[in-house]
Amino acid sequence: MKKKMLTMFALLSIIAVLGIPAAVNRLSPAKIQKNGTMVHMFSHSTGQVVNLSVDDYVIGVVAAEMPAEFPEEALKAQSVAARTYIIRRLTGGGVSNPIHPGADVCDDHRHYQAWISREEMKQRWGIRYYQYYFKVAMAVYSTGNEVIVYGGQLIDPVYHSSCGGAGTFSAGEVWKFDDPYLKGVPCPYDADPEPTRVAAFTLSDIKKATGEDISALPVAGPRGFFQVLEKTSGDQPKTVRIGGKVFSATTVREMLGLRSARFSMAMEDGVVKVSTLGYGHGVGMCQYGAKGMALKGKNYREILQYYYTGVEIAEGDS
Repeated sequence: MKKKMLTMFALLSIIAVLGIPAAVNRLSPAKIQKNGTMVHMFSHSTGQVVNLSVDDYVIGVVAAEMPAEFPEEALKAQSVAARTYIIRRLTGGGVSNPIHPGADVCDDHRHYQAWISREEMKQRWGIRYYQYYFKVAMAVYSTGNEVIVYGGQLIDPVYHSSCGGAGTFSAGEVWKFDDPYLKGVPCPYDADPEPTRVAAFTLSDIKKATGEDISALPVAGPRGFFQVLEKTSGDQPKTVRIGGKVFSATTVREMLGLRSARFSMAMEDGVVKVSTLGYGHGVGMCQYGAKGMALKGKNYREILQYYYTGVEIAEGDS
């Protein structure tokens, strides 16, 4: 705690004397080194492995994964989750990465965590770059070395954009594994301004994705083209039938590129309309839920301990 307070005081002193632009330059990746631990990240934009300090990596992840205009406590929660993810991966000397040899992770969210550089932040944030960079950096530095643990072990801190207010899933309802800290919880504070979206698919799109020709099937009923066979504990689709084939809802999401596995299907004039709720896999921390909780006065520790059941926030190695 004393180290954290000294770090915060130093940051505020830089701002007071030099102003925000100079402070951001002083906090640039070339200047920051945290405990000598380096993250070897493959950059898809350059095709090269970039060496980053843990702080630099986490700042880039938070900037990429969560809107910078979110409340500070939500950004802090994201910072601790992102730090836990990379420290867990690096523990024990790192994990083999067959996709990108020589790298611990890459910057593609489909493989690991998303990450953006300072140049990409400038393009994304424009004239708000200095304001948002400092806000994100402060969220990272103010949480020091904090990580999330369960039973003394680092957790797998999965997160998603929005559950649409329907509540999060337990891991076992989405994937083939379950963890005691990844239990579904209600999410009444989800602040997603547009949780429901509708995507349209032609019959040929459906056939290409699923291998099923549904053109001759009724639009509704037990013999219709679409039927929910099994639901999750949160009353969301778990297993569905499309035509004559049975799929998990997660598989359908992947095949059709849907925003989430919370969906319903209807056919209108030969077009299949799929209505989705939320965005992402729905397990772990809901980012828009974290935003809503922060707006209600909850701090980052309360947010994390709500979405990750039975965990503790601990200080990592100094």
